[in-house]
Amino acid sequence: MKSLLVIKPSSLGDIVHGLQVLQAVARARPELRISWIVRERFAGLVAAAPFVQETIIFRRRAGWGSFVRLLRELRRRQFDAVWDMQGLLRTGLMTAAARAPEKWGRPDAREGAGLFYNRRVEMPGGAGPHHAMEILAAFAATVGGPVQVEWPLVLRVRDDWPWKEFFASAEPARTYVVFTDSRGPEKTWPHFQALMQRILHEVPRSRVAWCAGAAAEPSFAAPADRFLNLTGCPLDEMIALVRQPSVFVGNDTGPMHLAAASGNRVLAIFGPTSPERFGPYPPESPRHRAVTAPGGRLADLAPDALLAALQELSGR
Repeated sequence: MKSLLVIKPSSLGDIVHGLQVLQAVARARPELRISWIVRERFAGLVAAAPFVQETIIFRRRAGWGSFVRLLRELRRRQFDAVWDMQGLLRTGLMTAAARAPEKWGRPDAREGAGLFYNRRVEMPGGAGPHHAMEILAAFAATVGGPVQVEWPLVLRVRDDWPWKEFFASAEPARTYVVFTDSRGPEKTWPHFQALMQRILHEVPRSRVAWCAGAAAEPSFAAPADRFLNLTGCPLDEMIALVRQPSVFVGNDTGPMHLAAASGNRVLAIFGPTSPERFGPYPPESPRHRAVTAPGGRLADLAPDALLAALQELSGR
């Protein structure tokens, strides 16, 4: 096999997992040319991977005309294999359009996507629940045997941000990157402001960098020399931020997985979703800690519990 088309348009956390799998595959098969279909909003992350030779943009919000043009482009291309790591109807149609003798798909594909595969990877052994990474890692066996996912995930990213000095002079175990966004309100812990204030007041020599998609101001008086407000930062800046040597704190979200892939300590906060399936990987790593809200209700998870878990994780 010399050419591989990977179809994984979203979401951010799944793309991070897919990149970790492909990094291991590329190290085992350096002659393999990898092309990747990804939504435009996440294209910068895939393009930053040195082992992905081609990034193909899927403009989901551009309408059916754009989608048809993408299918026509794929129809003109020849690959040795296709991996549909998403497993939905639209990615199944992409798989059908691409010309390749082997079209591999997920064992849990939905929306009829499985109709477009001629191969399926195997579901991980055991009763489960199976982590999202384990399902994607099964694709690696299709290119000559299983591979071992390694850390860190290597990316080519801009490294001249004006806030670099904030991290250069800090202790990683006392430096906290707090990412307060998630894909929906049901997955968003509502007490981040109280936690950041407690960290700054109760953890000696601590520093906090606050990151979120929308620009905001803290509701407390933050010391200027130990608090960095990067809310409203774009994707490329967020990628660089969560990879800084630090302790990451956040919801079940893509930046959490990127921080784990970078080798940082990660405290992940879970409510209605399962840390067994979506927690920082690998779950048994001493660098990772998942805290689940009582009854799955994030509002009932007190800042005291998070601060105690964070101090324990920082001391590992």
